Amino acid sequence: MKHGYTNSTFGDGALVVKCYQGPEAAFRLSTESRYLRRLRGRIPVPRVHQITSTSLTTRFVSGEHGQDLMDDGHAVEVLTECGRVLGGIHRLGIVHGDYGPQNMLFDPATFRTTAILDWEWAHPGRPVEDLAWCEWIIRSHHPEHVPLLEHFFAAYDGLVPDWAERQAAMLARCRALLEFCARWEPGGDGEKLWLRRLDTTTAWSE
Repeated sequence: MKHGYTNSTFGDGALVVKCYQGPEAAFRLSTESRYLRRLRGRIPVPRVHQITSTSLTTRFVSGEHGQDLMDDGHAVEVLTECGRVLGGIHRLGIVHGDYGPQNMLFDPATFRTTAILDWEWAHPGRPVEDLAWCEWIIRSHHPEHVPLLEHFFAAYDGLVPDWAERQAAMLARCRALLEFCARWEPGGDGEKLWLRRLDTTTAWSE
C-alpha cells in the first residue's frame, strides 16, 4: 500500500479494469470476483465482465462517488444511505471490509446507491468491522462531518456497538493494514503512514 492503495483501476466509460498489487494479490482478486458474482441481483454491485490471473474487469456503473457528494454539501444524504445499505449487506452475513462513501457510487439526484465497489477484503465477520471502518473513514478524511455520523448509525438496521468496541475494531483494522504494508515494503511509506494513523486512531475519543 505504497500510496494507500492495494490496486490500480482504470476505465474507458464502458469497462473498468482493476489490477491487484501487494501481498496475497491473487487471493484478493479471487475474493472480489467471487463476491461480485454471488451478490449480483441482491445488492447493487458491478457486473463481472472478465477475470484474468492479475485483473478483474467489470461493467462501468454510472454514479458519483460518495466522498465527492459529501464535499459538495450532501453529507447527511450520503451517510444516511451508507447506513441503510450496510444493513442489507450484513443481513446476508457478509462484512465488506473497506466500507464507506469512498467505495460507493450514488445517483446524484436521489442519493440512492448505484454500486458498492472494492470487495477484495470481503469476508464473513462481525458487523462492527464495517460500522467502525465507515466511521474511521469519516473521522480521518471528513472530520468536519463527524457530528453527522448519527445519521449513518440511525439508518443502520441493526445494533450499533458502543464507542469502545468501535474504536477497538478501528485499531484492529489499522494494525492489519500496518502489517500488510510491512510485508509489502518494510520500512516504506505505507508502513509509516499506517503507524501515524494507528497513533491518531488511538488518541481519538468519542
